[in-house]
Amino acid sequence: MNDIDYSKVDTSKYSKEYSESNFWDKVKNYATKAGGKVIYNALKLYYALQSTDTPGWAKTVILGALGYFIAPIDLIPDVIPAGGYVDDAGVIAVALLTVATCITPKIKEEAKAKMCDWFGDSEIVKVVD
Repeated sequence: MNDIDYSKVDTSKYSKEYSESNFWDKVKNYATKAGGKVIYNALKLYYALQSTDTPGWAKTVILGALGYFIAPIDLIPDVIPAGGYVDDAGVIAVALLTVATCITPKIKEEAKAKMCDWFGDSEIVKVVD
């Protein structure tokens, strides 16, 4: 489907795009368009970023990935129907793989709880692990 190697996308330049308020705005406004899995994974990164146990190198990776997610201009513009979040999902997935050892059960629970707060028992929540 997609021949882009997301592990080679330079997200470091996007870390300046990250802000907590921009993150929450993006998640709230695009949750149903981006899909539950993308939002859940972004939330896991967000809560890992907030954790004092997450090392600096991992926070740098997370800032780049979340900055990319927030950025209005990226590889595939988010306004493109049915495909605008493919690149965001790829970058977030690679970031999660990179910092996987930092994603604790507590972080997963925080992300899941936020999903349940926002979406209740809807289909979008059923993607959480």
